[in-house]
Amino acid sequence: MQALIDAAESKTLAAEITAVISSNPSAYALERAKQHDIVSYCVKRRDYITQDSYDKVLFDILNQRHVDLVVLAGFLPLLGPAFISAFERRVINVHPSLIPAFCGKGYYGIKVHEAALARGVKVTGATVHFVDEGTDSGPIILQKAVDVKDDDTPESLRKRVMEEAEWVLLSSAVGMFAEGLLK
Repeated sequence: MQALIDAAESKTLAAEITAVISSNPSAYALERAKQHDIVSYCVKRRDYITQDSYDKVLFDILNQRHVDLVVLAGFLPLLGPAFISAFERRVINVHPSLIPAFCGKGYYGIKVHEAALARGVKVTGATVHFVDEGTDSGPIILQKAVDVKDDDTPESLRKRVMEEAEWVLLSSAVGMFAEGLLK
């Protein structure tokens, strides 16, 4: 999120961040939003009985804020089919691997990097993709490779993938969307 804020504030990104939504009240994204005068919301999935009721709250916030693109970065709750349909090709996600490797159900956060190291891959990276009804199964927008080092730990690999790939790709993909380059 900080990479997007920095790019928007420096005008290297032709987009405005109109809202930040987290499902976790202690997420640092909410503090970042506050520091940069961005409207923020905490909408906990467990506070809603059904997926549809949760999705409706998110949908209403996004429509009220006139959001054109939804960027998922560390947002773990799944979005339902009605939400995805309403924002078709307007929801993107950044995933810390080169999809189709180490993606899908159960692969998030540090677990992705643990799996990559356990498998012994020499290259990993990040992917930005459109969100569809599957898990990490939507059309790929951008990917960037990152070499795995012999002395990597899951934590060091996670940090390098974020800095070298995720932050770069996310800003690029949002910029491409803002410029009308994504179909």
